[in-house]
Amino acid sequence: MKLTRADRKILQILQEDGKISNVDLAERVGLSPSPCLRRVKQLEASGLISGYVALLDRRKAKLDVLAYVEVQVNHVEGAAEAFQQAVMRQPEVVSCHVMTGSFDYLLKVAVPNLDAYADFTMKRLLKMPSVKDIRSSFVLDTIKDSTALPLDYLS
Repeated sequence: MKLTRADRKILQILQEDGKISNVDLAERVGLSPSPCLRRVKQLEASGLISGYVALLDRRKAKLDVLAYVEVQVNHVEGAAEAFQQAVMRQPEVVSCHVMTGSFDYLLKVAVPNLDAYADFTMKRLLKMPSVKDIRSSFVLDTIKDSTALPLDYLS
């Protein structure tokens, strides 16, 4: 799908406000509502727009501790798949990435307090299949936390 300037503008606006009405979106993009809605539906159908969510304030959700956890696993047959399946069942793990470098996975973990983090680590994370080692880093302050992707690279 070749993107137009209007498509990129739609994507930019929807990243800022996913609840904007089609009429307001069309006005901001400079289109009439029907063609604007058609473009949004095309962007959704192409998979470029993969969904819409409500972004919660983690502190107001009583999740005061945010940790990034580096995980090393033993490299035996089926270890990666078993670990990944175990991670998918943990609601505290809000993201998990396969990494290059000295560790295999990077987890982002949100919990209410350090006791909850200790419980999660000792009773669940360290007991997951093939976990060899973990290292935790705790977020002290957040300077930037954006869900919007840069659109300058889209053709």
